[in-house]
Amino acid sequence: MKKTLVIGASLNPSRYSNIAVRRLRDKQIETNAFGLKKGSIAGVEVQDRLDVFSDINTITLYLGPSRQVQYYDQILKLSPKRVIFNPGSENPELFTLLEEEGIEVEVACTLVLLATGQY
Repeated sequence: MKKTLVIGASLNPSRYSNIAVRRLRDKQIETNAFGLKKGSIAGVEVQDRLDVFSDINTITLYLGPSRQVQYYDQILKLSPKRVIFNPGSENPELFTLLEEEGIEVEVACTLVLLATGQY
C-alpha cells in the first residue's frame, strides 16, 4: 500500500483523525501523522512539522479550511498523488491549487473508504 499522511492528527482517541490513524495501521497501510502536538497514536509518531515527510502518496485532511491556508505551500511541496478532504475540511481554493499541480482531489471520508474497501 502507498504511504499516507494524516494532517490534523489528534492525540485524543475519540477524534476522527486519531481513529483514522489507527484504522490505516489496522489495514497495514504505511501511515504518518502531523498534528499540533507531538505524541504517538498506535505506534505512529505524530510530528509537528510537515517538512519531515517525503514520498507521500495520499494526504488525508482533518483540518478546517481556515487552518489549511498556512500549509498550502508545504502540502503542494509534498506532491502527493491524491488529497482526501474529510467532512468539514472541504476547501475549493485548495482543490484548485492541487488540481493545477495534477494532484487528485477526493471529497470523502477516509473511515468510510477504509471500511468499504475503497481506500
